[in-house]
Order: sequence, then C-alpha cells, then structure tokens
Amino acid sequence: MAATERTPRPPRRLAAAGELLGDIARRPTGLVALILIAGLVLAVTIGPLLVADPSAQDIGRRLEGPSADYWLGTDHLGRDLLARLVVGSRIAMGVAIPAVVLAMFFGLILGLAAGYLGGRTDSFVIVITDTLQSFTAVVLALLLLALIGGSLTTVVIVIAVTFAPGYARVVRASVLAIKKDVFVQAERSLGAKSGRIIFVHILPNVLAPMLILMAIDLPVAVTIEAGLSFLGVGVPPPTPSWGVILRDGFDRVRDAPWPVIWAGLALMATTLGFTLLGEALRDRLDPRVREATRGGGGQAQT
Repeated sequence: MAATERTPRPPRRLAAAGELLGDIARRPTGLVALILIAGLVLAVTIGPLLVADPSAQDIGRRLEGPSADYWLGTDHLGRDLLARLVVGSRIAMGVAIPAVVLAMFFGLILGLAAGYLGGRTDSFVIVITDTLQSFTAVVLALLLLALIGGSLTTVVIVIAVTFAPGYARVVRASVLAIKKDVFVQAERSLGAKSGRIIFVHILPNVLAPMLILMAIDLPVAVTIEAGLSFLGVGVPPPTPSWGVILRDGFDRVRDAPWPVIWAGLALMATTLGFTLLGEALRDRLDPRVREATRGGGGQAQT
C-alpha cells in the first residue's frame, strides 16, 4: 500500500508573517507602504552595486541638472547625486535600524523590570525615563554629541538613548496590565517561576506594541540622523548622508535646487513608507483598534 503523500506546510511563524503581509497589502495605505519600503530595501541592498562611485568628482559638470549621464544631476563638486542618494540610504538605515533595535532592547529590559518588580525599581525607572523625556530628541542628541563627538557609532548610541524611554514606558504599561490577568495569577498560584511568567506569558503580549513602535520610530531616527548631519554634528562629510547632501545643496539652492529636492524626496518617501506601515500594523495587531473597527462595521450593517 502506497504511503500517503503529505504536502509540506510552511513553518507556523512564516505562515503568520505571510498572512500579516498579505493583510497589510490588501489595504491601500499598506500597499503604498510596502512599495516604498521595498524600494528602500533594494536601494540599501543592491543599489550601491549598480551606481557609480559617490565620491568621484567631475568638476567641469558641477551643479548640473538631470541628464543622460547623471540621472539626478550633480552637486557642487560634480559628484553624481543618484549615487550619493543611493549610498546615503545605506547610511540612513545603517544608523536607524541599530539605533531602534538598541532602544527596544534597553527599553524592554527597563520596562520589564519596572512593571514586574514594581516598588523602588519602578520608581527609579520612572525617574530615569521622565528625565530623558523632558528633553526633546534633537536637543538631547545635540547635548550628547557635543560631549562625546560625532561619528556613525555615536549617532546610533545617541538616538538609542533618546528612544529607549518610550519603549520602557510602553512595556511597563503592558506588563502592569498583563500581570493582573487571571491566567498569570493562576500560573503564579501553581508555583510558576518568574522566568516562565515573563518569557511565556508577558513577552509574547508586549511584542506587538513594540513592533508597531519600531515601525513608527524608524523614520524618526532617519530624520534625526539627517538633521544632525545637516547641522554638522552627525555623520561627518564626505560620507554621503542625506543630511550632508541637504546641507551642501542648501548653501547653493539658488544655483541648483536638485540636491535639496532629491534628498528631501528621499526623506519624505522613507518617512511616509514607515509611518503608513506603522499605522497598518497598529490596525492589524492592536486588539483595541480591531474591536473598534469591527464594532463600527457592525453598526454600519444594522
């Protein structure tokens, strides 16, 4: 008797991720977000391999507009703007992603400690987060960069420090709500240890808001890096950061507006893509938004 053939199924996590992406793509704003982010991913991964040397100078053709040789024009030193923007996308994401991941990691630790332990630990974390959040992100970044100097690593650390309190507060609020739930109380009454409660019950329930916050914070981190580089305290030139391109173009905007236009559009597309993705994730993962949407749909049908 022939053995029954079974169609292999994808792993549960991959299937869930595919279902999530499919649900986002069915929304008009979600589809726009995925297209913009896909373009950014292509620019970051294979873009630098397809463009010219971003530091190569053609002085005789400086401040030119778009042409067959230079699709987006040239800057004040005759450098290819397309090449500089593409390589700049790698700089932007190379700063934003590590910064947001570090902020999430430290915010997760602080939020878990504050929410689960409570007492003096909670008070200490609240004082730290309130102190850091009393400064705006740019002001705090300027203060830290003035003390420790500017570089790619420094900018990553500074942005992570400015974002970590937001993650700590989100995690703390989630932990305070989850640890009062019946199933957590039942686990504790059965003798479950704190490690099991945190890793099995609390962490899976705080990942969704953390993922939404990461998608929202990524474009903010890109904007902060560009702003710091524009002010001359972030990524040092001649590194082709979008902020450096904006600063060089702003000084000569009357002669040739192209550097400002293209760098501004790159920042706008990145911000729009991740903002729309964050909203789509919130609509998909936040149970309160889902219930409100279902409730509204139910009232509309009656």
